[in-house]
Amino acid sequence: MKRENWNRLAITVLRVAVGWHFLYEGLSKRAAEDWTAAGFLNHATGPFAGFYHGLASSEALMGVVDFANVYGLIAIGLALFLGCFIRAASASGVVLLTLYYFAYPPFGATLMGGMEGNVFIVNRIFLEAMVLLALFFMQEKGYGLHAVEFSKKPAKAGQGGSSRRESLANLFTLPVLGLMGLGGHRNHKEHGVDVMSGATITVGAVDIGELKGELPKGKLGNHEISRLVLGGNLIGGWTHARDLRYVSKLSRAYNTERKVFETLQLAEQAGINAINIGFPSNKVLKKYKEVTGGKIKVISQVAPHEGDYLRRIDEAIDFGAEIIQVQGNWCDWLVRDGELDKIELMLNHIRKQGLVAGLGAHTTDSLVACKNAGIVPDYYMKTMHHDNYWSAHPRENRKPFEVDGKRSLDHDQFHDNCFCPFPDKTIEFVADAKVPVMGFKVLAAGAIRPEDGFKWAFKNGADFICVGMFDFQLVNDVNITIKTLEKLNGRERAWFA
Repeated sequence: MKRENWNRLAITVLRVAVGWHFLYEGLSKRAAEDWTAAGFLNHATGPFAGFYHGLASSEALMGVVDFANVYGLIAIGLALFLGCFIRAASASGVVLLTLYYFAYPPFGATLMGGMEGNVFIVNRIFLEAMVLLALFFMQEKGYGLHAVEFSKKPAKAGQGGSSRRESLANLFTLPVLGLMGLGGHRNHKEHGVDVMSGATITVGAVDIGELKGELPKGKLGNHEISRLVLGGNLIGGWTHARDLRYVSKLSRAYNTERKVFETLQLAEQAGINAINIGFPSNKVLKKYKEVTGGKIKVISQVAPHEGDYLRRIDEAIDFGAEIIQVQGNWCDWLVRDGELDKIELMLNHIRKQGLVAGLGAHTTDSLVACKNAGIVPDYYMKTMHHDNYWSAHPRENRKPFEVDGKRSLDHDQFHDNCFCPFPDKTIEFVADAKVPVMGFKVLAAGAIRPEDGFKWAFKNGADFICVGMFDFQLVNDVNITIKTLEKLNGRERAWFA
C-alpha cells in the first residue's frame, strides 16, 4: 500500500474513533430515561460557572440545551463516522467540547479535586477538541462518503474520478457502523445504559430546581446567617458512627476536595450561607473561596494549641473566618478542670479582633457554670436532640462530660451514641438564654429523621441549627427547614436572632 494510502487510513481511523465516541454518548443520553444536563450544569465550576448555573435554572432553556446536546452529539458522530460534512461536524464538535471543557476546566477546583484524566490545562476533552481542529484544517479527510463519486458516468483518466476499489473503500464505514451499532445495541439490551458513559454520569444527585422556597435567616452580630447552617464534620472527615468502623473512611473517600467544593456550591445555591467547621478545615474553605469566588460565611471552631490559648484564634482570622467559637469539647474539658478563666480569655480575644465570639458545649453544666461566672458569649452552640431513638443509652446511666470521654463496650453506657445526654436540662437552659442559640447534633448523628430533629430543636428554642449534610441531602434538608419554620407551633422562646 502506498504511503498516502496509509496516511489516509490513519486519518480515517482517527476520525471514526472520535465520531463513534460522539455518537455513542448521544445515543446513551437518548436511551437514558429522563436524562437532563441540569445536574452537570448546576455544579459547574470555574470562571464561567454563573453562565452554566443560569442555564440550569431555566426550565425552558434546559429543554433547548438537552435537545441540542443529545441530537447534536448524534449528528456530529454520524457525520464524522461516515465521512460527510466533515468540516461542519468538526467545527460543531469543537464548539460543543469547548462548552464541556469550561464547565469543569482542568484548573482551579476541578483540577484540585483530582478528576481522572486531568492535568493542568490538558484533559481528554481538550485532546479530542485538538483532533477535531486538525480534521477541520487538514486537506486530507480520509475515506468516507465525502469522496464517493455518485455520477453514473465513468470517470475519465486524469479527472480525479473514483475507481470501483476506491468507492468501496470510501463506503467501508457503513458496515463498520452497522457492526458497532449492533454490538452497542446488544450490550444495552443485556446490561442497560452504559453507566460509565459520560452521557449518564451526573455530578450530585439533587436538582436545585426542587427547592421549595427561600431559606429564612437570622442575625449573629452583624452577620445575616441562614437558619440552617452547614455542619463541617462530614466535610472534615469526622463522623459519629457508633461501632461502624468503616463509616469515617467511607465519608472521607466520598468527600474528595472536588466533592467538597461541589457541596459548598450547592449549599450556597440552596440558600445556606454559613458553615461551622473544625479548625483543620479552614485551609480547604480558604481555597474554596479563592478558587470559586464562594461567599459562604465561615464559623471556625478553635481550641488551645500546645498550651497557647490564642494562637488558633489568630490563625483562623488569617484564614478568613468571619465568626469564631470556642470548641464544644474544650469548653467541657476546661469547665470540668476548673479553668473557666481560659474560656473567658479566648472569648475576649475573639471580641478584641472585632469578631463574633461563640461558645460551644455538649454538656449543659458547662454553659451553666460559665453563665454563673459571668462569662456570656455572643451566641451559644449546644447539642440539641431528644433521646427517643434506639441507640440512646438509658438516661439513668448518663453522666455529665461523658460525651468527650471514653467509649464503653457496655451497650447501656455511652459509646458515641448520645450527644445531648440531658435534653430537659438543655431545654431549660436555652429557654433562659438571652443570646442566640445554635443547636447542633440535632439528628443525633443520623439517628433521628430530619423532619423530627429539626422541629424539636426549633420548637425548643434554637435560633439556628447546624447539620452535617452530604450533597445529595442538601436540597431536601433546606426544604424541610423551610416547611418546619413555616408550620412551627408551640415555640415559647423568643427569637434572639
